[in-house]
Amino acid sequence: MRPSLAVLSGRSAWKGPYFVAFPNLREALQNNVPIKTQARSCTILPNFVGVRFMVHNGKDYVPVQVTQDMVGHKLGEFSHTKKKFTYKMSKNK
Repeated sequence: MRPSLAVLSGRSAWKGPYFVAFPNLREALQNNVPIKTQARSCTILPNFVGVRFMVHNGKDYVPVQVTQDMVGHKLGEFSHTKKKFTYKMSKNK
């Protein structure tokens, strides 16, 4: 097993991490523009650090700034799909 795959241990070692090739990754790093994506299952690689993504959560695109601590996780882990439920009293009673 290669040492770089030890961090990305959610998938078998011989398959490697699942990621999507973003053709505008270099442009996003230089110009600080976000990359819009629906690939929630894409593994965050070390060269994604510092890039802003707009990850789709099923309804909206949620901004995600990639940091060093996120390497090895999936993009969808940082774009929540469910809202927190809050109970509001009605004004009639």
